[in-house]
Amino acid sequence: MGIELGILSLADLQRDLTTGALADPAQRTVDILAYAELADRLGLDAFGLGEHHAGEFAVPSPAVTLAAIAARSSRIRLSSAVTVLSVLDPVRVYEDFAALDLVSGGRAEIVAGRSAFAEPFALFGADLADYDRLFAEKLELLLRIREEERVTWSGTVRPALQDAAVLPRAVQEPLPVWVGVGGSPDSAERAGRLGLPMVLGYIGGPVEIARRAVDVYRAAGDRAGHPEKLRLGISTHFYAAESARAALGVHPYYHEYLRPKTPGGRGWIVERAQFEAGMRRGQALMIGSSEQVAEKILDLRETLGIDRFFGQVDWGGLPRELVVASITRLATEIAPIVRGA
Repeated sequence: MGIELGILSLADLQRDLTTGALADPAQRTVDILAYAELADRLGLDAFGLGEHHAGEFAVPSPAVTLAAIAARSSRIRLSSAVTVLSVLDPVRVYEDFAALDLVSGGRAEIVAGRSAFAEPFALFGADLADYDRLFAEKLELLLRIREEERVTWSGTVRPALQDAAVLPRAVQEPLPVWVGVGGSPDSAERAGRLGLPMVLGYIGGPVEIARRAVDVYRAAGDRAGHPEKLRLGISTHFYAAESARAALGVHPYYHEYLRPKTPGGRGWIVERAQFEAGMRRGQALMIGSSEQVAEKILDLRETLGIDRFFGQVDWGGLPRELVVASITRLATEIAPIVRGA
């Protein structure tokens, strides 16, 4: 099977580099719907949408926005990126994505993750000290729900269920659940041990960094006796330009995207030289000409055995016309090279 090619949006809200105006969540949502519709029309395989509970992002509930995309599309897979399972009720998560699956005719997917942000834990009354236990128990319950129409379960993170019916059921049986991993060996091991597909966030450094988590994932799947169940996705920052020189022109947006917005706030500074170095072969950034990016995706297929590629396309306040051109190049220039290989 060839590599599935998809795009991803975290729906970040950035300030316009010229006017300083903060992006409007309503317009941002309209743009995201259009990007997904374009990706579907051009034959890309998957669209992922992030979930955040902070003011710098436009989408707190991916299933809602993905349902709007489902009505505008016909074939593209619709995925969270990620569902912050640690702070949510797995019953409600299954219900939401089963509803999305019904609306979309069987195209919904959940990518379950733990979140790199503290805000959702405070907002939903979850204790950060229970970071891993919350995710482990809730993932266990979510997997039980997708396998069993009536569920009996008890744990420490929510009230017990006794012969509880979770309805309606998704079109897909079972509803696909991936694990989103930021590089933690423990998270990669859990995904492999459970025989779940994994999406690895790979946003910086040489490919050897990604390989560490992938090796842990595959070794855990081997030990658990189900290597055939494993599938690997990679998500990373993406921009396909008409040339490498043109790609360098988006550095100001990348700098704006990642810089700390408050003193001591999250983020880091990426200078132009560092940005250019990340574009080189063997490095994480999928930013460059179509030929360069296609070569790097094929390298990931060769070195890591990826099954799906997610390009984050609309970071840092990139103008709509640049995002549209980049998505179009992924579908019409990069995809034929990758699929042909």
